[in-house]
Amino acid sequence: MKAIIIPQPGGPEVFEIGQCPTPQPAAGEVLIKVAAAGINRPDIAQRKGIYPPPPGASDIPGLEIAGTITALGEGVERWHIGDKVCGLVSGGGYAEYCTIPEGQCLPIPENLSLAEAASLPETYFTVWSNVFDRAKLLPGETLLVHGGTSGIGVAAIQMAKALGSTVYITAGSDEKCKFCEQLGATKAINYKTENFRDAIKLLTGSKGVNVILDMVGGDYTPDNIKSLGYDGRLVVISALKGKDATIDLNLITHKRLTITGSALRVRDTAFKSTIARNLEQHIWPLLASGQIKPVLYKTFPFGDVAGAHRLMESSEHIGKIVLTFGD
Repeated sequence: MKAIIIPQPGGPEVFEIGQCPTPQPAAGEVLIKVAAAGINRPDIAQRKGIYPPPPGASDIPGLEIAGTITALGEGVERWHIGDKVCGLVSGGGYAEYCTIPEGQCLPIPENLSLAEAASLPETYFTVWSNVFDRAKLLPGETLLVHGGTSGIGVAAIQMAKALGSTVYITAGSDEKCKFCEQLGATKAINYKTENFRDAIKLLTGSKGVNVILDMVGGDYTPDNIKSLGYDGRLVVISALKGKDATIDLNLITHKRLTITGSALRVRDTAFKSTIARNLEQHIWPLLASGQIKPVLYKTFPFGDVAGAHRLMESSEHIGKIVLTFGD
């Protein structure tokens, strides 16, 4: 099969299209002929050589796919050859074929294209696991999301609002802020023109928010802690501005705060399968009805993976970037 390979770490230009053995599904896995694969920041980190795949995972990049099942491993019960599914993988998505544990697959709603479906798994799994499982966001509570127009951001806005929460976001331009408010955010804060801590204080009447989903880290951390209300929860999923931060421990004890975080790629199949079933129960009906919609910014053909990565690194996009595979 054809696959995108990374001969050595570097910029987008290092990608090559190579020939690799077509994987075969092990017990409990299915083989998917990939129609589309989402682009995510962990893919960029892997290309740069700073985020290797976990042990046992394919060294081909790509964490989310959509396509058609072409073979079944021993013991697979739910799925059949010919089923169209999307799913979360630990690697191997940038290829013509990819294996995936059956529990990490989700059916594709009839109103979505394969490219739209490929834009869902990595971000929706991440948001559900961190916002709803770890931070336990409840209806009526408030959520602040940094990076509102990222794939994570557009998923979090829609999911949290649909399940009854008020959402605030930060973004880097008035255009991006306007988009997020049209998507469902109650207020979007342009972090280039105003301090988000001051804005949250005003928006919440000095009460602070219940949950913050942060992928920025670094010097955002002190203001995150100040922006949380009593019993607030800060969930860190990345540290784009650096892993080191100064924390006021007195504020944590005074406000009874929880600081947590997670990385999804290294978790086991059982953990990811549980998230998949929660998404299918709580979120997939909202996708099928159109209450929640994929935000697909641009698709790139398989051969232009470098262009897709350049766009991702530019941060000019709003929503998701997807590779598509022709026959």
